[in-house]
Amino acid sequence: MRLIRLALPVYVELLAAVVAVGLIDTLWVSGLGSEAVAAVTIATTTENLALGVILCVGTGTTVLAGRRDGRAPLAPVIRTAWLLLGVFAVAVAVPGVLLREPIARLFTADPVTVGLTAGYFVVAFAGIPVFYAQNLTDGVFKGLGDTRTPMRTALLCNALVIVLDPLLIYGLGLGVRGAALATVVARLATLAVSALLLVRRLRTGTGTSTGTGRGSVNRADAAAILRTGLPMSGDFLARALVGMALTGIVGRQGVAALAGYGIGLKIMMAGVMSFYALRQAAMIRTSRAGEADGPSSRRDRAVPVVLYGLAAGLAASLVLNALAPAAVGLFTADPAVAAEAVWFLRCMPLYLVPFGGLIAVGGVLQAGGRGAGLLAATLAGFAVQLPLAFLLGSRMGTTGVWLAMAAGAALSLGLLRPAWRGPRAPGGATARDRAPRSTRTAAGPRSGR
Repeated sequence: MRLIRLALPVYVELLAAVVAVGLIDTLWVSGLGSEAVAAVTIATTTENLALGVILCVGTGTTVLAGRRDGRAPLAPVIRTAWLLLGVFAVAVAVPGVLLREPIARLFTADPVTVGLTAGYFVVAFAGIPVFYAQNLTDGVFKGLGDTRTPMRTALLCNALVIVLDPLLIYGLGLGVRGAALATVVARLATLAVSALLLVRRLRTGTGTSTGTGRGSVNRADAAAILRTGLPMSGDFLARALVGMALTGIVGRQGVAALAGYGIGLKIMMAGVMSFYALRQAAMIRTSRAGEADGPSSRRDRAVPVVLYGLAAGLAASLVLNALAPAAVGLFTADPAVAAEAVWFLRCMPLYLVPFGGLIAVGGVLQAGGRGAGLLAATLAGFAVQLPLAFLLGSRMGTTGVWLAMAAGAALSLGLLRPAWRGPRAPGGATARDRAPRSTRTAAGPRSGR
């Protein structure tokens, strides 16, 4: 149950930070016309790709902070992470601002939409350092075992966007650019609150977990952060790129199929976020317990997480199937589009069950230093999924594409089976039979709890 207690706040945070902000902006700009809606859709999609870049620093810091809290000073890791964040932020923000119009043209040829998207980009890319800093701050909190503070700050950010959007979009007449500015200002205010809370947390920490002690940036910590986080970043970016490719394949089936797919994905996201919440919770718990010590430890930590993920996939499937017609009706009144969206959700149990197990167990594997194997299995699944989607889509329509998605997820999970189902130690010993890693760990909770 500790895994669930960690995962629930993460689930709310992901819905608020990843899904809700884009939906709020889209809702408020809808009164400006279809071009404005298209511009915000393009911009928020691009921002998700930018998020994939910084995940390597955020998740790597979470794992290293979890391993060291109560065992070694955190200051060197945190300072190194901030330096890496600055490098990544400049590398994304500067080209993004300078190339805003060419980037917009990658998504649309409509000159009005290009102009509106470029206007959003100039503000959003300039605000990338704030976006990345919030992600890293949340990562440190999670490394300390605290998932509630990131949840609360994400909800605060949403509340600020709800207030600022109408004021800047319509009150000051800034239009689409006002939506971008509202998001950046809300994130900046939220970051100020998060940073203050984090400084207080580190200063009140005791023993070796305090972040206020002396510590310098060093290459070893930088390498450890990147080595741990890059597989997660690669997994995220690969999924984003494959999603774009699948959109093209579905688009061959017609406008109704494409629109239904888009609506179905938005609805399904509410269920999928529970898988990612389990992944983060498993990553936090595993990193704070110490690095994996062997096959039996790996099995004891990973098998329950896989089962939780499979159960979450089944639960999400049942809820989505039960609510499919009503949920789709909130997005469209076109019967052809609605039929495609409902059928998409009806087929998703075949995909969501293995996908839930795959995403959830990724947290254990990454925290245990086996992220590269996770990324390899993910890419192998995609290598089968994309050509199969093209082939089956040509013969079976969208149903073939949905079956290909299920096959790719099942293959990836199957390839990971040796990584999370290690043999038990001789005599049935498990990780629970081992002595604590340190006297402090055995004596009581760490400062982040």
